[in-house]
Amino acid sequence: MFLENTVNHKEQFGWIEVICGSMFSGKTEELIRRLKRAKFAKQRVEIFKPAIDTRYHDEMVVSHDANEIRSTPVPAAANIAILAQGCDVIGIDEAQFFDDEIVTVCNDLANQGIRVIVAGLDMDFKGNPFGPMPALMATAEYVTKVHAVCTRTGNLANYSFRKTDNDKLVMLGETEEYEPLSRAAYYNAMKKNQEK
Repeated sequence: MFLENTVNHKEQFGWIEVICGSMFSGKTEELIRRLKRAKFAKQRVEIFKPAIDTRYHDEMVVSHDANEIRSTPVPAAANIAILAQGCDVIGIDEAQFFDDEIVTVCNDLANQGIRVIVAGLDMDFKGNPFGPMPALMATAEYVTKVHAVCTRTGNLANYSFRKTDNDKLVMLGETEEYEPLSRAAYYNAMKKNQEK
């Protein structure tokens, strides 16, 4: 379980928390939980998501089990820096869809004394590190990796297997297009796809 930083309240710097994992692992659920706790503590909170993510709602960050929190959709990471002024806590969902500038934005915000909580896929459907996520994890003070349950084996899943024949890196989807798989199940599924 993640415990919020409570060591030195006089420190002028903030920090970065990254929540990562496969699809259906509870990343957004954990992001929403942390942000709601901050709101309950009367902290000034703002949540951002990429404007391209309209799967559940245009303006809400929504988890797969329908938990939600109001957010501001932005077209680029640079917009976050402008809109985050005066906040204590910033939440960013689906960070893998932002450009590499998200890393600089998050670090600049943390250096201004803001707690930055970022959620995103750590790997794409090919099993490769996804977009700016590796750099965010490297510069973060806290990294939480969450896991789904493999739909084929019941083991912990950390891969997002794409079930459709689309080779585009960014393809928004749900259970019709993706399923969480364990390492063994993912390896076998990819091997089967290559044999076709």
